[in-house]
Amino acid sequence: MNQPITGFSKLTKKEKIEWIATNYTEHPESTKEILYTYWNTDAQLQKLHDEFIENTISNFYLPLGVAPNFLINEKLLAIPMVIEESSVVAAASKAAKFWLDRGGFKTSIIGTEKIGQVHFMYTGDVSKLRDFYKKVYPKLISDTASITKNMEKRGGGITNIELRDKTDSLDNYYQLHCTFETMDAMGANFINSCLEQFASTFKKEAKLYDVFSDEEKNIEIVMSILSNYTPNCLVRAEVSCPVEELTLSKEISSKEFAKKMVRAIAIAKAEPHRAVTHNKGIMNGIDAVVLATGNDFRAIEAGVHAYASKDGTYTSLTHAKIENDVFTFWIEIPLALGTIGGLTNLHPLVKLAFEILQKPSAKELMQIVAVAGLAQNFGAVSSLVTTGIQEGHMKMHLLNILNQLGATETEKKKIVAHFKTNTVSHSAVLDIYHSIKK
Repeated sequence: MNQPITGFSKLTKKEKIEWIATNYTEHPESTKEILYTYWNTDAQLQKLHDEFIENTISNFYLPLGVAPNFLINEKLLAIPMVIEESSVVAAASKAAKFWLDRGGFKTSIIGTEKIGQVHFMYTGDVSKLRDFYKKVYPKLISDTASITKNMEKRGGGITNIELRDKTDSLDNYYQLHCTFETMDAMGANFINSCLEQFASTFKKEAKLYDVFSDEEKNIEIVMSILSNYTPNCLVRAEVSCPVEELTLSKEISSKEFAKKMVRAIAIAKAEPHRAVTHNKGIMNGIDAVVLATGNDFRAIEAGVHAYASKDGTYTSLTHAKIENDVFTFWIEIPLALGTIGGLTNLHPLVKLAFEILQKPSAKELMQIVAVAGLAQNFGAVSSLVTTGIQEGHMKMHLLNILNQLGATETEKKKIVAHFKTNTVSHSAVLDIYHSIKK
C-alpha cells in the first residue's frame, strides 16, 4: 500500500518523477522514459514551463492548428487553435471559407464590465448599514489608489461599488458588488487586490463607526473574490446573406437549408439536452482559441454556461432567423479575456499566437474568439441538418484509429485512400486493416 509523502514539493523534478514512477505505475522505467521524452531540449525553455505551475514533472502537449480565411470586419485573419478533438479545426476552416465570399463575419463589443464581490455577514439595522456604506464609499476608493494608479493610466479602474442586501437568499448576508474596467488585462489579480483592500477598509471603518452598536461593528468578511460570471462583458458576432446564397449542400436547396438551420437553433433554444451539446460545439471553437492565447478557458466555460441559463432555462447561445429572404446567424456571449499578463507574456507559443492574430487588443480578441465559436457552431449544425455529423467527423478521426492500431505509413495511405469513397466507421476500419495485414 502506498504511503503519504512529506515534503514532495521540495524534491527535485527527477526525484518527483522517481517517486511517482516507483509508487504509482506498473512499469517505472517506461514511465520515466515517457516523462523525460516530453521535456524540452532547451533547458531555459523547460525551466520556464516548469515554473508555470507547481510540482511539474513533464510537459503535456496538445496540437496547435490554424484555421485560415476568417474575414472579420473586413480584416482577413488566420486563427490559431489548440485542441485535441479531430474535425474541429476543419469545421471552423470550412465555415470561414464559406462566409469569406458572403461578406465575412461582423462583430461588435456590447460591454467590457467585469465584476468582483466582497461577501460579508452583518447582524443589525440595515438602514444603519446603508448609511455607513454611503459614508465609507469615498474611503474605499481612496484606499485603493495605489492599486488602481497604473490601471487608470491605461483608461481602466473601478467603475462602481454597490451595497447589495442578499438576506432573502441567506440570513445576514450582504455584499459589496463591484465593477471594473481592466482594458487589455483579464484583470483577475487587479480585481482581487482591490476587493481585498475594500474588505479591509470596510471592516476597519465599521469598528470606528459610532452609529453602530458593538454587535453591528463586528462585520464578518467571509471572502473577497472576482466573479467569472460577466454578463456585461459581452460581444456579438454574426453572419448573414441572402437565402439563395446558402449553397452549402448539393442534397437540399438553399431555401430548405436555411429553414433547417433556423429549426435546429430553435430546438437548441427549447430543449436543454440538445442545448448542452449545441453549446459544447460552440465551446470547441472558443476554448481552442482561448487556450492558444493563454487565457483561462475554465473561467470562460463557467461564465458562458451561466449566461446560457440567465433566463431560468439552459438554452442555445446562438440564434438564427430568416427575414426578407435574408438568413442571419449570430451569437452574443460573455468573454472576459486578456492580451497582457499571465501566460500571454511568458509562453513562446502564446506570444506567437498573438503575432499570428496581428497583436489584437482585448476587445479585438473577444471578437475573434466569438467568431471562432460562431463558425464552429455553423459548421456543426450545417452538418447535422444535411449529411449528419459522423461522416465528416469520422473521416477526420480516421488517423486516430489507425494510430491506435499501430498501422504503418504504407497501411495508412492505403486505408485513407479507401475511405475517400467509403463510409468510415470503427468496424469498417478494423475490417480493412485486418484484411491488409493478412
